[in-house]
Amino acid sequence: MNTEHCDVAVIGGGPAGSTAAALLARRGHRVILLEKAHHPRFHIGESLLPMNLPLFERLGVLEQVRALGVVKPGADFEADNERGYNTFAFCRALGNSPPHAFQVWRADFDRMLFQHARSCGADPREGHEVRQCEQLGPRDTRLEVRTDGGDTYRLAARYLVDASGRDTFLAARRKLRRRNRLHQSAAIFGHFRGAETRPGEDAGNISIYRFEYGWMWMIPLPGDVMSVGAVCRPEYLKQRRGSTLEFLRATLQRSPGLWRRLARAELIDDKVHVTGNYSYDSRRIGGPGWVLVGDAFAFVDPVFSSGVYLAMSGAEQAAKAVDRALRQPAAEKSLLRALERRYRNGIRRFSFFIYRFNDPVMDRLFRQPSNRLQIEQGMISMLAGDLFDTPAVLRKLQLFKLVYAVGCLRDWRRWRTERSYRLAQARTHFSGGNTPLDRA
Repeated sequence: MNTEHCDVAVIGGGPAGSTAAALLARRGHRVILLEKAHHPRFHIGESLLPMNLPLFERLGVLEQVRALGVVKPGADFEADNERGYNTFAFCRALGNSPPHAFQVWRADFDRMLFQHARSCGADPREGHEVRQCEQLGPRDTRLEVRTDGGDTYRLAARYLVDASGRDTFLAARRKLRRRNRLHQSAAIFGHFRGAETRPGEDAGNISIYRFEYGWMWMIPLPGDVMSVGAVCRPEYLKQRRGSTLEFLRATLQRSPGLWRRLARAELIDDKVHVTGNYSYDSRRIGGPGWVLVGDAFAFVDPVFSSGVYLAMSGAEQAAKAVDRALRQPAAEKSLLRALERRYRNGIRRFSFFIYRFNDPVMDRLFRQPSNRLQIEQGMISMLAGDLFDTPAVLRKLQLFKLVYAVGCLRDWRRWRTERSYRLAQARTHFSGGNTPLDRA
């Protein structure tokens, strides 16, 4: 087999991989981006965050995203008021996060980023799957790649960026991947045409509903389409019997408010997606000559739409680290350590809310928000993805945790019951997914 040489090989042509490839190519490196499928390809994660927008601008794709997306002015959560929901408008956030985000078809969004990597000088290849990986030294990684046409070739790379998503190519082979022992969930969803949007300026909101086994979403997409689904405790999805379509309908009916908005809607092609357990992380983010970015490193739960932002933000930071490590190898260890610390801090801050989202205290705080001491605005900043560099936001989130702790003391029996249930579900495994990732 012929051996090609490059500075950086990137595995995975999703948002993280395409971002890393584009930025490293701009810095003058020869980058080969390997995607085993062909764009456009199916993927979940259609709702973006306001903090994605400055990153899009730095990457040079903001106008392309705007053309692809529906403006998302905020997030709304079911509440016991006249409207039936509370809106957390991004324009009220603390700090400098943008006043809106976008919601996109991921197939179109991912394809645009992949093509943008080419325009930046990277060499993106579709239908090229990495089958084997061997590291001969800190700057010598050998990959065996098979094309979907049946050909095989070798790559020799000075650095390897793993952006393989839930495939976790390197983490699985190095035995770094570990299940999240505090939280576990699975999802069932579909795309509906003709669903009712929120009125007026809330029309582009993502809407979140709770039910006894998890939470549900409604995400407006281009073309009068609504992504609708439920993230459930694994035990609930394991009860599924008979038709997946009927199970989805029965699940969505558990939320009267959501179901009313689907009264005149039609499920497109009667197609239902189910995806299995996806809460995990890796023991470390990288080592000499390799780094994990995006879902190849960790993923928790999509309730706050953090996946794409964390993936692209992590890829941007990783690209800086890889570029400097190639030029100054002595700095690599400290660069990776700082990268991992930043990424874990972001995940930890999101996870505080994710783990507790279904408990009665958190439910009450979202149903009856108070802006005393700007705590509600701190929550909005969290929903916007501003969890890294704004001290005022981090201080308000600490105050929120204090308010939450007081609420737990007042309702400790129900809090303890929900916590015990969540931890028990974290030990439950569900393998009944039907998406390409689950089949892989």
